[in-house]
Amino acid sequence: MDQDQVSFGPFRFDLSDRKLSFQGAPIALSSRALNILRVLALAKGNVVSKDRLLDAVWPGLAVEENNIQVHISALRKELDRRTDGESFIITIPGRGYRLVGLERPPETDQSEMGGPGGLVIPGASIAVLPFQNMSGDPEQEYFADGIVEDIITGLSRIKWLFVIARNSSFVHKGKAVDLKQIGHDLGVRYLVEGSVRKAGDRVRITVQLIDAKTGGHLWIERYDRLLDDIFAVQDEITMRVIGAIEPNLRKVEIERVKRKRPDNLDAYDLVLRALPFVRTGMVQGANAAIPLLKRALELEPEYAWARALLAQCFHFRFSRGGLGEADRLTSTQHARAATAAGSDDATTLAIAAMVIWFDGHDVTTAFELFDRALAASNSNVVALSNSAFVLAWMGKYDLAIERAQRAIKLSPFDTSNSDLALAVAYFHINNYEKSREAAQRAVETNPAFSIPRVLHAAALMRLDRRSEAIAEAARARELDPTFTIQDWSVTVGIVPEIFSLFANALRDAGIPDK
Repeated sequence: MDQDQVSFGPFRFDLSDRKLSFQGAPIALSSRALNILRVLALAKGNVVSKDRLLDAVWPGLAVEENNIQVHISALRKELDRRTDGESFIITIPGRGYRLVGLERPPETDQSEMGGPGGLVIPGASIAVLPFQNMSGDPEQEYFADGIVEDIITGLSRIKWLFVIARNSSFVHKGKAVDLKQIGHDLGVRYLVEGSVRKAGDRVRITVQLIDAKTGGHLWIERYDRLLDDIFAVQDEITMRVIGAIEPNLRKVEIERVKRKRPDNLDAYDLVLRALPFVRTGMVQGANAAIPLLKRALELEPEYAWARALLAQCFHFRFSRGGLGEADRLTSTQHARAATAAGSDDATTLAIAAMVIWFDGHDVTTAFELFDRALAASNSNVVALSNSAFVLAWMGKYDLAIERAQRAIKLSPFDTSNSDLALAVAYFHINNYEKSREAAQRAVETNPAFSIPRVLHAAALMRLDRRSEAIAEAARARELDPTFTIQDWSVTVGIVPEIFSLFANALRDAGIPDK
C-alpha cells in the first residue's frame, strides 16, 4: 500500500488527496469531514481532542464546537451504512474521538494535521525576516528584499509548511527587536534572517535558521557566488532551510520549491524595481511600473510573473483611469499570456485570475486559475485574498470569509486585500459593523487607495453614520476624481443584485452615478 494511504475495515483513505473509498468506489464527503478523518487517521488510533480538531480543521476561525459533531455524524453515517452498523469512529466521553481498525497507521508525523486548503503541521511555521543590506548602498535595498521574497515564495510551495507572508514578516524591518518577541508576534516556531552584500559581479549571502522559542541558532550558512548564479543560490538556501526543519522531507517535496525563473538577471532586477509602484494599486504607480515591466519582458519574454504584474497595471489604468478599452484588452491579453506560459507560480496565477475576472468577466477561467494557484501553494496569501474578494462579489460569502481569515492568519500585519474581501462579504450579509471594521483596517493599511474608503463609506451609511459616510466618500473621490458608481460596476458588478446593495449606499453617501 502507498505510504500516503491507510485502510480500516473495507475502507481506504488517501492522506494526501483526502479521498475515501469503499471497496474501490469513491465516497462523497465534505472537505471538512475529510479533514477531520485525516486528523483522526494521523493520530494512529490515539484520542484526538475537540480542541485539536478545531485548531486543525478550522485554523484561526472562531467556530462553535457543534460543528465538529455535525461532520462526525456525517462521517459515521457514510461509514456505518456500508458496514451493517460497525463503527470506526469512537467517541471517548470528555476527551474526544478516535479512529479504530487501522490496518497500518500512517507514517506521517503524528503532529501533522489538515487545514482547509492543504497540509499544515502545527509547529512547522516559519517567517523569513528582511535580510540586512550590507552593501553600503541604499539603492541595493530592493535586491536584498527580492532575495527574501523569492525564498518566501519557494517555501510557501511546501504544502505542509505554514509560511508568514512577506508584508507581515517585513513589519520589523530596520528595527532592533528581540527574535523571540518577533516569533511570538508572528506566531511562528522558526525564523530565517540573513544579510546580503552585493559588490560588482559577486554577491555574498549569509543565512541563519533560528528557533523562535529559544532564540537559538539551528543552522547557519554563507554563500559567495557570481550574480549570474543567484537563482541557484536561492534554491539552495530554501532547500537547506527546509532540510533543517524536517530532515526526512521527501525529495519530491523539495523539488516543489523549484519554479521557472528568468534566465536574464536584468529582467529579474527590473521586476523588483517595479514592485513598489505596482503595490500602490493606483494609476500613477501603474504608469511608473509599466515601462520597467515591459523592459523586463523584452529581455525575458516568457517571464510569467512580470507579465501578470503588467496585466495588473493595465487593470489599474482601465478601472481607475477612464475605462479605456485599449487598457482593458491589454490587461486581459497579458493575464492570459501569463497563464499560457505554463506557470505554476501561485502568485502569478492569482493575479491573472483577478484581472480576468475584473476586466474579462470570465468567471469560469478565473476560478480555474484560483484553484490552480491554491493547488500550487495553499498558503499563498495573494491566492487566498484575491479569490476571497471575487467570491464575495459572486455571493459566496462563507467561503470568502473563510479564505480571507486564513490569509489574515498567514499575514497578520498586511491584511488590506483580505479586509476588502471581508468588507464586501459582511456588507452583503447585513453585518455592517464587521464590514465597517474590515474596511477601516484596509484604509489604515493603504490610505492612498480609494477602494477601501468606498467600502468604508457604504458601511458607515448603512450604520446611519451619515456625516462620516459622506466625508469618507468625499475622500475617496479626492484620491480618484473619476470614480463613479457606473464606472465601478463595469469591473465588480458581475452580479447586479449584489452590486446594487453597494450602489444604493454609495448614492446616499454622495457618490455620483455617472
